[in-house]
Amino acid sequence: MDPQQELFTELLLQLKKKGYDVYDTFLPPEGTSYPFIYMADSQQIDDINKSAVFGNVNQTIHVWHNNPRQRGTVSKMLLSIKNAGRSIERTVSFSWFILNIEQRILPDRTTAQPLLHGVLEMEFKFS
Repeated sequence: MDPQQELFTELLLQLKKKGYDVYDTFLPPEGTSYPFIYMADSQQIDDINKSAVFGNVNQTIHVWHNNPRQRGTVSKMLLSIKNAGRSIERTVSFSWFILNIEQRILPDRTTAQPLLHGVLEMEFKFS
């Protein structure tokens, strides 16, 4: 399996085990209850030598909440996602090490109701 797919699947399964509503491929339909997590885009950068494949995978994860006054809830969810990422050391075919995490929490006015939007950019090294 492709490294980014193995990582994506592992993160998705870990977050669902934590009891979160997690969506991927498409954002959930209108009327979905908040808060929820959306597994967004992945980027894989391969470094190849003669005997092994290694490289980096960047995974973007979003959290949305419909109560901007519950910033603490969004923050706790982001911490839980980061801890899940940090706990991944091995998947079926690859070893993993988290290199970098960028976190943002910002207001979101893309719907009629104001939202709170958390964004994680997670960078993993695989070998």
